[in-house]
Amino acid sequence: MRLKDFERLYAEHAEAMFGFLSYRTGDSALAEDLLADVFERAMRARRRFDGRRGTEKAWLYTIALNCLRDHLRRAAAEGRALERHAADVVAERRLTSDVERLDDRDVVMRALERLSAEERDVIALRFGADLALAEIARVAEEPCTTIEGRLYRALRKLREELS
Repeated sequence: MRLKDFERLYAEHAEAMFGFLSYRTGDSALAEDLLADVFERAMRARRRFDGRRGTEKAWLYTIALNCLRDHLRRAAAEGRALERHAADVVAERRLTSDVERLDDRDVVMRALERLSAEERDVIALRFGADLALAEIARVAEEPCTTIEGRLYRALRKLREELS
């Protein structure tokens, strides 16, 4: 597909494609962004278009559906990440308030001793040094997901020990 053909394709299908995306998302601003993504992907892939395999319109709507699915996957992943972060914040607040209520520092120290060395390190870096998870991951030279899981397990163990 030549550039001239691509411009014709945009002129013929952009308005209807925008209507389709607006209907599917319920958000005209998001539909505009997705429309731009659709035609950007189409522009990059225009040389691979084969008219023997289907029409230009079908090809464009296939790209649009893929863009929409990609957007929904990203939005779902972002939502899950925000939920996990909110749960971590609540857990950190609970632990902090539990520790503040304890008069006997020895109880906390004994609970910390029951953790593995790696878990104690993560707790110390998070609450003692006030480092974010990404910073702890850099310090420990481990993936952020590993650090996040280790912190979650350590907080759960401490909560059990302190309750």
